[in-house]
Amino acid sequence: MLTDLQRHIEATPLCDTHEHLRKEHEILAEKPDVLREIFENYVSADLRVAGATQAQVDAALWSKDLDVAARFAPLEEAWRATRFTGYGEASRYIAKRFFGIEELSGRALAKAQELLPERWPEGDRMRVLRDEARLDHVQVDDFCWPCQPDASGPEFFLYDISWLNFCAGDLVSKGLLREGESFSMRPLFDETGVEVKDLGSLREAMEKLFEKYAPCAIAVKAQHAYMRTLAWRERSDEEAAAVLEAALAGRERSEEEKNVLGDWCWARGAELAAKHNLPFKLHTGYYAGHSRMPVSRIAAGQLCPLLARYPETRWVLMHIAYPYDDEIVALAKHYPNVWVDFCWAWSINPLASMNFLRRYLHAAPINKLFAFGGDTGRPRAAAAYAMQARKWLNKALQAEVDDRELSEAQALEVVDRLFQRNARACFDLDGVRARIRERLGVPPSSNNS
Repeated sequence: MLTDLQRHIEATPLCDTHEHLRKEHEILAEKPDVLREIFENYVSADLRVAGATQAQVDAALWSKDLDVAARFAPLEEAWRATRFTGYGEASRYIAKRFFGIEELSGRALAKAQELLPERWPEGDRMRVLRDEARLDHVQVDDFCWPCQPDASGPEFFLYDISWLNFCAGDLVSKGLLREGESFSMRPLFDETGVEVKDLGSLREAMEKLFEKYAPCAIAVKAQHAYMRTLAWRERSDEEAAAVLEAALAGRERSEEEKNVLGDWCWARGAELAAKHNLPFKLHTGYYAGHSRMPVSRIAAGQLCPLLARYPETRWVLMHIAYPYDDEIVALAKHYPNVWVDFCWAWSINPLASMNFLRRYLHAAPINKLFAFGGDTGRPRAAAAYAMQARKWLNKALQAEVDDRELSEAQALEVVDRLFQRNARACFDLDGVRARIRERLGVPPSSNNS
């Protein structure tokens, strides 16, 4: 029998504060494939760590030469070693909830694949996220500057302005700077019309980006901890100008030189975020993928100089900085301008996340914490991660009730804060939706779609 707490957790819509969701047209163009739906998410890293080769994982996800049972067979042993991890648990939820698979096997996958439609129907992305996952809205980082209203759900799908490459000191059009790409101001010119020749024109271009996209943006986002340290230092205009001059001239720059320009750009992003009333989200802690995590980069405690220097900027520190989650509790307790986001953490390590919530409750103000973000590209994966978050959050709060640290009424209030109230207090959700309606010239919808 469900408790009142569990019923409330299951029924309350979640504000989803972080995803990388594919756009509607991308999903509609792809023929459904059960293996990609279940395994094209974070679990693929656990499969590799468990012993599967990259070729086996790639073949399972993308081969067109074999049926799904044959593609799954080389992964089966690694899957059996992985199925109880947080990532594995989410994959089991996808398999059961959306494809009726109780136990993953080649035969079960082949049967599920036969029942799939030729194409997912239009609106399927919205239906899965809003109706099945019971999400209030989703905040999407798609690694770019534009934050235009999403025609498939303009008040539901809200977007972050990416500040990733600015913070890293490398500028390209989208996503991470990849091998073979070089420092370029052309994308910034294309967006703003400003030709960057020096630091003053770079500042002007940044300001124009915010003028253009901040009204319909929900936040600013950077995950440059994948590329450099989270440690930030104040950099003078003179220091940054010298590095920018070298970059514009095409000269090779050291990691420290990139950090000089990155720190300067990071600071300007902090100022602009505060000016335009946008929270600034930062990746902290664990890396996605496998075999490339220099832990000296990822601890959230390195952010203290930045948090103190920009007290008017609302900093959202993501992923509970796992495995440095005690540091992030201390930051939330100490700095009024820090919020902490559970996004992705429930699937990285659900037991650690459950214990983190209990530790946080007894250390830091509860209005500084967000419950959920799936941090994924596929809607069914996001829905599974939401199921996982609800399960483990219930375990944490029920343990607090059982230990008589909280009454059930107090636990219900915590749910309301973590699911809805805290996000609405930090993000200007109503204002963004109103500006999107104004931009589109349409009245508010009754279902946020």
